[in-house]
Amino acid sequence: MSDYTDLLEAAREIQSAAHVPYSEYRVGAALETEDGEVFVGCNLENANFSNSLHAEEVAIAEAVKNGHRDFTRIAVSSSRRDGVTPCGMCRQTLSEFCDGDLEVICDGGEGEEPDVYTLGELLPDTITQETLE
Repeated sequence: MSDYTDLLEAAREIQSAAHVPYSEYRVGAALETEDGEVFVGCNLENANFSNSLHAEEVAIAEAVKNGHRDFTRIAVSSSRRDGVTPCGMCRQTLSEFCDGDLEVICDGGEGEEPDVYTLGELLPDTITQETLE
């Protein structure tokens, strides 16, 4: 197994805290800062689905709240271990704080090597502050 083991395990463990009464699809994310600190998040569903929070958003909010702005990689895992990737909204949120070279590690399951992408591969030509100017 690669050196992603600890980060994937953190993403798997936080899934138990997810609030998913509608989909029963638990997602966990573990975001690593440039200095090696890890912040985790899980999905929190709401009956008004547009108000639901995604695991990646919760993890980045926790990191930013604690003063971090430089990130190296994020691991994402679902309870189904189906290789889930961040959705478009989460990709855009990540791009607000991360360069295109952020590693995105997607859990394919026990004994399987994860799929690894860069944020730039998942979201080319992202909307940035420069785009808005």
